[in-house]
Amino acid sequence: MRLPERQRVCAGDPEVFRELFVEHARSVYNHAFRLTGTWSTAEDVVSLTFLEAWRLRERVDAGPDGGGSLRPWLLGIATNVARNVRRAARRHDGVLARLPRAEPVPDPADEVATRIDDRDRLARVGVALAALRGPEREVLALCVWAGLDYTEAARALGVPVGTVRSRLSRARARLARLVAAGKLRPPDEDGEPPAGSGQVHGGRDIVALLAQERVR
Repeated sequence: MRLPERQRVCAGDPEVFRELFVEHARSVYNHAFRLTGTWSTAEDVVSLTFLEAWRLRERVDAGPDGGGSLRPWLLGIATNVARNVRRAARRHDGVLARLPRAEPVPDPADEVATRIDDRDRLARVGVALAALRGPEREVLALCVWAGLDYTEAARALGVPVGTVRSRLSRARARLARLVAAGKLRPPDEDGEPPAGSGQVHGGRDIVALLAQERVR
């Protein structure tokens, strides 16, 4: 008889980790991008998240009350990994800032096109997140974009449900104030996103996105 998923994770079954990767890697990647702001860093976070999940496998609640999807657990690990990656990046940037500037090297044309596309998508997704403090950004990414409910987000972050509610409330209030003051606009506001892209564009659309949060 096949063991439940959580028991297989605790037991270190390699097959169940392959299944988890197939099922949740895209969700972890999207969450990591919203927290870090770059596609390449998000890829690193995905790799580190599943390595960390393997290391922490014995901590998974495999008891009778520990059922449900492991997605919140993975997103919680990804959140912690992203924090560490951002801290390391800040230290690295600090070191580079103290070095003499090198002459710029032109990018090949194909890399330029890719980076322009990445910057466009980053501007639309990151415009809201960049205006928030770290804890508010994490809760917003989990509850609004990743679709976790308050309980799942609290479990992912290791904080009380009330803390999740208050952080999300502060995030929404801060974004609303910035929009009302005309201070929250993407860098390419005069442009239009591709049809059906589903990306955030402009202040009112950001508030509308936050208003779509389902009742929990």
